[in-house]
Amino acid sequence: MSARPELSTPLALSAPVRVADGSGGFSQSWQTLGTLWAELTPRGGALRKGEAGPTAQSRLRILTRAAPPGDPARPIPGQRLVGGGETYLIRAVEPHDRAGLYLSCLVETEVLA
Repeated sequence: MSARPELSTPLALSAPVRVADGSGGFSQSWQTLGTLWAELTPRGGALRKGEAGPTAQSRLRILTRAAPPGDPARPIPGQRLVGGGETYLIRAVEPHDRAGLYLSCLVETEVLA
């Protein structure tokens, strides 16, 4: 692990929002909260059976600068990061270093195989 991550990839942080569908129900949409600079590290992958056929699932660790808890710039599980033609669903977020300068986001992405 390097002392200072190379945060060279811009990723858009998005949060799910419920949007009225006009018929008394709701659908899910995504609201962009801002851009985070990140370092991406592959963590593995698998081929899984999905409803629409096989899917390739990749897991990555994405490092970003930390923001205080409650700050809209701090990623949380259930949000997503988007960039480079990929969408990464955030599964977990934890401090990366003792000083609390960086966050480690464990993410997954899926594509039809």
